[in-house]
Amino acid sequence: MNDKASPSTRVVVLSQPGGPEQLRVEKVSLAPVGPNDIRVRQTAVGVNYHDVYVRSGLYRTLALPGVPGIEAVGVVEEVGASITRFEVGERVGYVSPGYGSYAERRNIPADLVLKLPVTAITDSELAGSLLRALTACMLVTRVHPVKAGEFVLVHAAAGGMGQMLCRWASKLGATVIGTVGSLPKEQIARAAGATHVILYREEDLALRVQEITNGSGVEVVYDAIGADTFHGSLAALSFCGHLVNYGQASGPVDPVALSTLAARSLSLSRPILFHYTRTPDLLAALASETFAAFADGLIQPVAPLEFLLEEAGEAHRVLESGRSPGAIVLLP
Repeated sequence: MNDKASPSTRVVVLSQPGGPEQLRVEKVSLAPVGPNDIRVRQTAVGVNYHDVYVRSGLYRTLALPGVPGIEAVGVVEEVGASITRFEVGERVGYVSPGYGSYAERRNIPADLVLKLPVTAITDSELAGSLLRALTACMLVTRVHPVKAGEFVLVHAAAGGMGQMLCRWASKLGATVIGTVGSLPKEQIARAAGATHVILYREEDLALRVQEITNGSGVEVVYDAIGADTFHGSLAALSFCGHLVNYGQASGPVDPVALSTLAARSLSLSRPILFHYTRTPDLLAALASETFAAFADGLIQPVAPLEFLLEEAGEAHRVLESGRSPGAIVLLP
């Protein structure tokens, strides 16, 4: 730790819920680095649908006015007096439940930060992929450990998250069925490992799954779309199948009667990454497996669209319009 005056930093502030125009850049002074914190000079900041939910007011989890964002990559600029695990100049990344990543610099508890392995993956690629990669690892190894020979249904298979799930599940020996919203996205899903692709807006999802699986259904559905696909996902499951709803891009799912699940002894999960990384040991274990998956080629980052910090609102517009290639980052 040093005695230099704390620097100022540009941050994106959300003062009230609303549209992308509510995201405005301000200049603030950083507090001194606490004994258990580190200061990170951020080189790339991930933009995620979670941020959109926070900005719109669907998630009321950020005290306003506040700085949104949960994911970034950067360089250690200062370490707290109690920290021995990090050194100034190290490349680090994090996914934080405490928000605050839409910034040039920030102070953050060291327990939330990961040392990044030496890799050819760029800061932008990692910032746009770290949350998705950790989530993919959680989904296919913890929530429903995928086994060889299973049928796996992945919604939004051409998106950044969907591509990771398709690739990882297929490498584990599963037969992946991917859904996409338009014909041009079909080849993206197939290139990521989907053996079969369904245009879920044009085809009867459950009927197509029954045809593909010879009437058995799929063992697991990974669904981040939510309201629009939920009931079709349930209908696509095999006996004792597992629906994993990990997002709600089309809106929240209405309450479900338990009798609906009892019809075929189905399971329903709503996992949250931060619950699976709630201790430093849990985070370290998940991160180790995730970085190994990058190194082994199980998953690959998606080349992100890049926006300046001042263009956070436009980044949200692109994400909500469906024009993202699967990853978007802000460059401070």
